[in-house]
Amino acid sequence: SYAKASQIQERGESAAFPERRPPRVAEYSIRSSYRDVLDMFEKACRRQHPLFSLAIHYPLAHYIGPEKDIDPFEKGRQRQVVGLIRTMFLKRFESSVYAFEKSLDRLMRKLLAFVEVHSEPGAERERLDGWLRRHAEVVGYRPEVQLGLDLDGEAEAEADDEADEDVVPPELLEAVEELSRDEYDVAAIVGKTFEDLDEVVRFLDASRRLTPDQDDKVRKLARLLRTRDLSGRKVLVFTEFADTARYVESQLRSAGIGGLARIDSGSKLDRAEVIRRFSPYYNGSSSAELSDGGLDEIRVLVSTDVLSEGLNLQDATRLINYDLHWNPVRLMQRIGRVDRRMSPETEERLQADHPEAAADRGTVRFWNFLPPDELERILKLYGRVTGKVLMISSTLGIEGRKLLRPDDAYDPLREFNATYEGARTAVEEMHLEYQALLKRHPELAERLDGLPGSVFSGRRRLGRGARGVFFCYSLPALDAAGGVFTLEAGPTRWYLYDAEADAIVESPGEIIESIRSKPNTPRRCEMGRTTLKDLRDRVLRHVRDTYLKRVNAPIDAPEPSLRCWMELN
Repeated sequence: SYAKASQIQERGESAAFPERRPPRVAEYSIRSSYRDVLDMFEKACRRQHPLFSLAIHYPLAHYIGPEKDIDPFEKGRQRQVVGLIRTMFLKRFESSVYAFEKSLDRLMRKLLAFVEVHSEPGAERERLDGWLRRHAEVVGYRPEVQLGLDLDGEAEAEADDEADEDVVPPELLEAVEELSRDEYDVAAIVGKTFEDLDEVVRFLDASRRLTPDQDDKVRKLARLLRTRDLSGRKVLVFTEFADTARYVESQLRSAGIGGLARIDSGSKLDRAEVIRRFSPYYNGSSSAELSDGGLDEIRVLVSTDVLSEGLNLQDATRLINYDLHWNPVRLMQRIGRVDRRMSPETEERLQADHPEAAADRGTVRFWNFLPPDELERILKLYGRVTGKVLMISSTLGIEGRKLLRPDDAYDPLREFNATYEGARTAVEEMHLEYQALLKRHPELAERLDGLPGSVFSGRRRLGRGARGVFFCYSLPALDAAGGVFTLEAGPTRWYLYDAEADAIVESPGEIIESIRSKPNTPRRCEMGRTTLKDLRDRVLRHVRDTYLKRVNAPIDAPEPSLRCWMELN
């Protein structure tokens, strides 16, 4: 790491790397209408029990069974989960009012699911029915309509689809773990949950009065994209949240910003094609080839950190952080998307086709949207109330590198270093290879969807591959919005038991060489069921001893789910 840091420090002397200019601060103000919500935040943060009590995520605070049965670590974990959820609400408000409102709506429905499951006939059920009647308009409220979110009619379609849905989706009701009234003061938890629901309604009522024309932050972004530094240039706009990415794209489109596209974890666009349309020259294409293929070139790309991997986006020299990630490594990765090794041959082709861009080549500029003083004050205040984010992250071991943790540096820095070598990471190559397969074979996606939930096969080992068994697991992680561990919030991980080395390999880049197959690769299954079961149990123990311990998964977290496995003979 020190050697790489020294190399990067000296890279300005070499034409192989662009010059990185110091960041500029994109300043924006808070309208009086937004201050109403900030005032609510500040008052809530100064209370002894700030913001939402979130008793449904901290039931051990209301445990009435024997004291000896309480696990102190689990009680502390639940308390930290509550602090994390509160902090994330502040972060999402800083990002965009749309992300904030979507979080409020999700929280409201989870709280209602808990109350519906735990309300007994009589006074508790009548209280729930009365609350729903009083707040019928809020419960049916959709922020995408209020905020003018319209991506080719997506918002209207969603609103129509959801109009007839239950107030509380069945999957939320099924996810509620019913608490025993012999062990917990359920009545007290339900009471605090109603207090949370009233607080959510107050925030929703204040925030629903905010409209895009009052949002100085997104208006500042639109103005910034029209300035001399950015007008007509390729620009990457990063945000931490998919909800914000969707909102920003919609508002920029309404403001008349052309050549616009968005990509996040939920985007339906072909990721490889988006990358090529945004950065054609560093991805083996050109503006002319895009035009000949009937494709529009992308000038402004709004993205979450889904693009913070080893991609070649050097056609762009401008980057905007619409919000700042807690993790500084993530910020380095973002800048590394455009601050990468330059190819003399590619530069020659790019500048020949676009002589107007010649003056920008070799210089990277980026802008950071920092919270205004009013919001920064509340963020600092809340930091004192709930404890440092680093401490929360260290306690929980937040997966997916959403926050900084002591062992968070290895993989991100390895990928960060790889970007300076001008190469894609192995994982990114695999993503692109998979998308290319789907593009060449459109029927493949339907075949995959039709497979069972768990698949087993086998093949003859490759000459340079390992002998053993490959396993693919879905792993649980903390859903920050809901405060519980779910498989949906977690990553998918590969494991390979190497029989010759008697070791478990976790690097996808190493594993891929052992399992890659073609349609005519013969299936070959020779291992006995007992052997396979023993190896599966060994890998599962490894997952529990490594991943599950690192993220401090509670006892009631979902078990890792084995999605597919393949014996290599």
